[in-house]
Amino acid sequence: MSLLVVGSVALDSLETPFGRREEVLGGSASYFSTCASFFGPTRVVAVVGEDFPEEHLAFLSSRGADLAGLVRQPGRTFRWKGRYDFDLNTAQTLDTQLNVLATFKPALPAAWRDTEFVFLGNIDPDLQQSVLDQVGKPRFVACDTMNFWIDSKRASLLETLKRVDLLFVNDAEARQLAGEHNVIKAAKTILGFGPRAVVVKRGEYGALFFSGSEVFAASAYPLLDVFDPTGAGDSFAGGFMGYVARCGRMEPDVLRRAIVVGSVVASFAVEQFSLDRLRTLTAAEIRARYAEARQLAHFDDLEPDLFAPGR
Repeated sequence: MSLLVVGSVALDSLETPFGRREEVLGGSASYFSTCASFFGPTRVVAVVGEDFPEEHLAFLSSRGADLAGLVRQPGRTFRWKGRYDFDLNTAQTLDTQLNVLATFKPALPAAWRDTEFVFLGNIDPDLQQSVLDQVGKPRFVACDTMNFWIDSKRASLLETLKRVDLLFVNDAEARQLAGEHNVIKAAKTILGFGPRAVVVKRGEYGALFFSGSEVFAASAYPLLDVFDPTGAGDSFAGGFMGYVARCGRMEPDVLRRAIVVGSVVASFAVEQFSLDRLRTLTAAEIRARYAEARQLAHFDDLEPDLFAPGR
């Protein structure tokens, strides 16, 4: 298995109804690689500034992240500051400082050009395409995007979608990209743009999977405590892609299970601030919660004699 992520490694400042944290580890590549590490190592392509703490790099390395594609450049690391109210599905961005990320040009080490599974994190679609130009013949490519790129780089994003197998988006992004109010219609429209599958992330309500005529709905694992939803989507993608890469297959049954695995892994990520819960998470805990999630979704066939005669 070889799995690669290109995305951000950042310093986040967060405020939720349950507390606040200043300049903690964040970024799409950080969450993704940490969650994927339960299934195998991840090759990380990202950039940090000269101010980025070595302890964070040591943590990522300890979780199986190959940092040969992460470069340290003069300047400050990408920073994001946000606040959540009691509606934890929506983040209010207070400050974004691109810093070294503004001039980031992803460059893959030569030995990584044979990567089989690729995740293109939420970055400029032009950069997403530049990564694909550097990879030989990947078996499976997934990407993420956001409303900013849908609005400002739509043409480039549509070119990227022609080259990927799966797109991760949330409800609002799916509607915006497709120009459809109904999420199901939006997903069908997006499939026409190129990807053979679409996963619509719905936060605490779970996820929807669309591929051809197939639709699969997975509920989110019910949680008593959600402290920090930052990185939940990237954690979901990390669990999903890590599982798919470990299986080495992309059949519908594998992708369905991957959605549940991704949801389960993401459910742990939101239980504490930053990546703190993921630091102590074990494979045994993931297996146990997966079993619980499977039981929650189980039901027996309907008894045929429950219907009134002739109905």
